[in-house]
Amino acid sequence: MTESKQVISAVVENRPGVLAHISGLFASRGYNIDSLAVGETENPLYSRITVVARGDEAILEQIRKQLAKVIDVIRVTELSGQNFVERDLMLIKVNAPAAKRGEILELAEVFEGKIVDIGVKHIMIEISGPEQKIEAFVELVRPYGIHELVRTGRVAMLRGVSGRPARAAESGEEKKSKN
Repeated sequence: MTESKQVISAVVENRPGVLAHISGLFASRGYNIDSLAVGETENPLYSRITVVARGDEAILEQIRKQLAKVIDVIRVTELSGQNFVERDLMLIKVNAPAAKRGEILELAEVFEGKIVDIGVKHIMIEISGPEQKIEAFVELVRPYGIHELVRTGRVAMLRGVSGRPARAAESGEEKKSKN
C-alpha cells in the first residue's frame, strides 16, 4: 500500500484534557502527527483540531475511526480529496548581511511575506499559505542562512456551505443515547 498524507479536522469539546487525550490516542497506537493545530471555533464551547498524519489507507482509516470514538469529539471530517482551503503560518529569521538584504526583501515580497522585525544581522519574515508555498520559501532562503524558524501547523476548512460531513462522528449526545 502507498503512504499518503491526510488532513483531518475534528470539532471537539473545548475543555481541559481533550487535546492530551487525542494526542495520547495517536501515541499509544504508534501514529505520528506531522502537524497539529488547535483553536477555539466560532462557538467558544468547541475547538477545532486539524491533524495532518501520514500512513497507508488502513492506518489513516484507523486514525479516523479512533478519533470518532472519543466522547469529547463532536465531528470528524476527512478533508483530503475534498475541496478545501488550507493555510500554514511561519515566522522565519534569516541571516541578512547588508549586501544581501535587498535580495531577501525581494523574495519576501514575491511570496507575499511580511517583514515583522529587522535587526542588525537578521530579518524576521511572516509568511502564510499552503504548505508547498511555505516549503518553497524556506528552500529559497536556506542559502542565506536560517537562524530560527517556527510554524503553526496547517489549519483547513471545507469550501462553501456544508452540512454534516460524510465521514462525521456522532455527537456526544448521539453516542450516549446508543449506549
